[in-house]
Amino acid sequence: MSNETSDLIDNFYNKGSSHHQNSKENQIIRKSAKAKYQIFDEEEFTRGRDVLGELIVHGMIASGGTDIDWLIEHNGGFIILEFKGFHNDKINIPKGQMIAYEKLHEKLNQTTKCYLYIVGCDDIEFSNPDSRIWIFEMSQWKNGAIPKTGDIYDGKNKHNKFSVYREFMEEITVEELRKIIDSHWIEFE
Repeated sequence: MSNETSDLIDNFYNKGSSHHQNSKENQIIRKSAKAKYQIFDEEEFTRGRDVLGELIVHGMIASGGTDIDWLIEHNGGFIILEFKGFHNDKINIPKGQMIAYEKLHEKLNQTTKCYLYIVGCDDIEFSNPDSRIWIFEMSQWKNGAIPKTGDIYDGKNKHNKFSVYREFMEEITVEELRKIIDSHWIEFE
């Protein structure tokens, strides 16, 4: 009886794994066209980041800074992208960074057009146009369409961050994000 049970379990898992394996083999993964811009000298790029990292040091009153992940300007119009990784189905955005983005978005929209997207992603390959990402635009944030939580605590320490859950962001593909960017580019013509 014990051998029969073992055989049954072995057969079940072997069939299950071969079915899963065949499913993965039959899955077609598309590849995007070659990236328009590439880092040609990765060593120099890394060295530049390291040099900037040495600007703020221990003993200073100022603390570290943040950056803009991607800023596109075309004919005076702006598209800004900020990428955040998901942890426990939510992204965390430092409050200072979000305040800066809110003000930047507001000021740019007074004289021109600006779209500012927060993009949540898991470990994905942007070279695959079918990869899934989640987004929201700053105007959704400002009008309260995106629920957010603030003042994250890890037991004893307060972290000045906002959290946004994946379920409140729009799920799209990398290819769809590319179309959004191109549509804004055309709008700026």
